[in-house]
Amino acid sequence: MMTSVDTDLIRVLADPLRLRIVTLLARETLCTTHLVEETGAKQTNLSNHMKVLREAGVVDTEPCGRFIYYRLRPEVIEVLAGQFADLAQTARATAEANLKRSCP
Repeated sequence: MMTSVDTDLIRVLADPLRLRIVTLLARETLCTTHLVEETGAKQTNLSNHMKVLREAGVVDTEPCGRFIYYRLRPEVIEVLAGQFADLAQTARATAEANLKRSCP
């Protein structure tokens, strides 16, 4: 039973704009122009966030002419969801067993 969560990925997804981008990419593959339109972010700011998401392995890129399309990697989200599910299961088992550390 795993009880830890990927804190680096949590930090990446904790940014509100990056979380919005991930939510949009869960629905469809989009290029930078689409993401600028949808989020209202400046293109340079958006590009910086996309770099963070790429480096974290959250998105894949697909060149298409002079545009870059971004696609969410669902398996990354599934792994994180699984880690949270494991954490919840551990917490449930701890609560049911009434496990607590005694105070000195």
